[in-house]
Amino acid sequence: MTMTRTSVRPLGEVLTSLMEDLGFGKKLKQYEAVRIWRNVVGERIAEVATPTKIINGVLIVKVEKSTWRNELSLLKREIIGRLNAALKEEVVRDIKFS
Repeated sequence: MTMTRTSVRPLGEVLTSLMEDLGFGKKLKQYEAVRIWRNVVGERIAEVATPTKIINGVLIVKVEKSTWRNELSLLKREIIGRLNAALKEEVVRDIKFS
């Protein structure tokens, strides 16, 4: 069997396609939302607020103090927008601060 040029694809593309076909694509994007938290919100917020998990598009974030929880609640829409923009799709629908 000979391979034509059109059948050769970069490994990253093949793996991405395989992950999507197996249903892992959404989970990977959700993991990515947790991973990029610090870059999106900045060092100061990341020091007091840590994402713990994401379930069905709801990011759960542990916050050290109630004053920060209140402040972050006011910034929630902005943070969601910035996370989704960084991910280039709507992965985070809501954030629950605890």
